[in-house]
Amino acid sequence: MNKFSFLAFALGLIVFPCRSETGDVSTDTRPNGDDLKFTTVIDLKTTPVKNQASTGTCWSFATTSFIESELLRMGKGEFDLSEMFIVRYNYIDRLKDNYLRRGNGNTGEGGNSHDWMRVFSECGIVPEDVYTGINYDSPLHNHSELQAFLKAVADVAIKQKKESDQYNEIVNAVLDAYLGKVPESFFYKGVTYTPGSFAASLGINPDDYIEITSFTHFPFYSQGVLEIPDNWAMASFYNVPLNDLIEIIDYSLSNGFTVNWDGDTSEKGFLFSNGYAIIPADDKNQQRNKTADNGVINAEAVIDQDTRQKGYMNFTTTDDHGMHITGMVKDQNGTKFYKTKNSWGSDRNSYGGYLNMSESYVRGKTLFIMVNKNGIPPAIRTKLGV
Repeated sequence: MNKFSFLAFALGLIVFPCRSETGDVSTDTRPNGDDLKFTTVIDLKTTPVKNQASTGTCWSFATTSFIESELLRMGKGEFDLSEMFIVRYNYIDRLKDNYLRRGNGNTGEGGNSHDWMRVFSECGIVPEDVYTGINYDSPLHNHSELQAFLKAVADVAIKQKKESDQYNEIVNAVLDAYLGKVPESFFYKGVTYTPGSFAASLGINPDDYIEITSFTHFPFYSQGVLEIPDNWAMASFYNVPLNDLIEIIDYSLSNGFTVNWDGDTSEKGFLFSNGYAIIPADDKNQQRNKTADNGVINAEAVIDQDTRQKGYMNFTTTDDHGMHITGMVKDQNGTKFYKTKNSWGSDRNSYGGYLNMSESYVRGKTLFIMVNKNGIPPAIRTKLGV
């Protein structure tokens, strides 16, 4: 889910996305010289942008941000939760899965939102200042060496056809060395917690959150396994028609619920440096969404269910990155964009790490979303049986 995001960070491509505040208008410039202006429609509460740095852990950063916004919505206050607490236990889970698959599992860093929820349910959570996940000489996260050591250790267990006690001790020792030991208890705002009791104190019910996709190779209003590498847990996703997917996003935002997003960011129209993501209309597809009276053209392809499915089936729509949709804006043509919080840091640009994804981009390049069940329109929720 995060191969491209890590590469983009490494190459220094993460610069100056556009963020608009409530009531303000911000201007960006497209490569063809057309001015693009965004006006805020919805802007929901979020916590500060973080930096996944040299890791492939966007799924944890996106889902953590999503839950932090849920806590704000619920009136619980602002929390800074530890992404690396979740990542640590996810490493252990996926190494176990890799062993049972005889070395054919996914031992990389990627994951999905359900991985976050599973760790939260089984192991709890801690604040960021209790567990930063940096136990090495670096101001930022860097898992290149950690990843190499874990892969090497995992390979030994496969060759030996045994997860010995020593093997498990070595796995935990590697994680301790790089991420730090997980505290059995900690003191936070005058109260002593364990990771489990702290998670319980937040009032987050994992059963309230579901993942939804939109593809035609399994029935709508049913559940099916999404065939992406980072779904190593073989989790099932609810499936809805594309228009329903957009309706769910819009309804959620309109009712105060943010949306956890996973999708493809490797497209030529994903222009984070310009502050937006679009699907340009090419020579073979001259359908366009809007043409403004002033001549500014929003030259985007029109994405329908068949177009979307084709991108998935020919592998041009890939599982690259997780982000957090926190609002809605419109450009001067009236075209809808979704304000999206990234995890590539806030100090690398003057807009704080946000970008705006057009509705066409979201239609075409979303792999799945995670939403609070209460953010689903009642009619669709009835059809899903949730």
